[in-house]
Amino acid sequence: MMNAIVVRAFGGPEVLSFEAVPERLPGPGEVLVANRAIGVNFIDTYLREGIYKSAPPPFVLGNEGAGEIEAVGEGVGDFAPGDRVVYTSNLGAYAERTVVPAKNVLKLPGAIGFEDAAGSLLKGLTAEYLLHRTFKVGPEHTILIQAAAGGVGLLLTQWAKHLGATVIGTAGSPEKVALVRANGADHVIDYTRENFVERVREFTDGKGVDVVYDGVGKATFPASLDTLRPLGLFVSYGNASGVIEAFDILLLSQKGSLYVTRPTLGVYTNHREILLEQGDNLFGAIESGIVNVAVNARYELKDAADAHRALEGRKTTGATILLP
Repeated sequence: MMNAIVVRAFGGPEVLSFEAVPERLPGPGEVLVANRAIGVNFIDTYLREGIYKSAPPPFVLGNEGAGEIEAVGEGVGDFAPGDRVVYTSNLGAYAERTVVPAKNVLKLPGAIGFEDAAGSLLKGLTAEYLLHRTFKVGPEHTILIQAAAGGVGLLLTQWAKHLGATVIGTAGSPEKVALVRANGADHVIDYTRENFVERVREFTDGKGVDVVYDGVGKATFPASLDTLRPLGLFVSYGNASGVIEAFDILLLSQKGSLYVTRPTLGVYTNHREILLEQGDNLFGAIESGIVNVAVNARYELKDAADAHRALEGRKTTGATILLP
């Protein structure tokens, strides 16, 4: 038996149950990872609430962890017991041990510790595909990052500045505004005090931005569309404030023949060769100092509900992890 966080019914943080569950050995193509640190992400709250229905209750929550391999299943040749690894896109991470498909696992460079790895892989791979694949950002671009003080937001801000872009970020308090500015943003908007559409138009001389990265969802839509230049791209990659409701597609033509996409990390990580490439890009960015992983909150595994309350209450910045 091992300790884990189990969801027995969809709902709020109160449905997270810390309990003993049976362990299992890895099957063909799988590895068993002893978790040393576990990432907490907004997708975990969507799964807990049932917004995303990857599995019916009961299930062990969590999508990201880092630790050491304890055992490998049949046919696994790339990993061995004792390897330091990190994984994502695998339900069941909120536990002392997790069985993971080997195709979802990456070896950790020696310079990156378990806490930084667990706090950065899902968010960092998200930032990687958003900046390099969904829209290839370069020096000629001006971009808007909604909720730039969050885990993905801070990585996007730092990485986009390294790529030479002009970065505009939004944040929800003076302290978060200062944090985003310290991480390299050219302009930062406190959306609790300022109209972010008007401020973006001021910063861009009325032209608008090339792309807006929006992980907030319902609360910033459709206003995010009004920050875009004609033919600009709206990238919706999260639902922190709720899911965007169905809308009239003619809105896009009325606001400048805009483009909209709703990418998800799982599409990229489902292809091993792309995951390896993304991992190399992310680990290289961390090791070279292009991005700094900010693990700003640590909770014991048993206190996962408190971590969710803090995340959903917008009380966190950077990454939050659980320690088993």
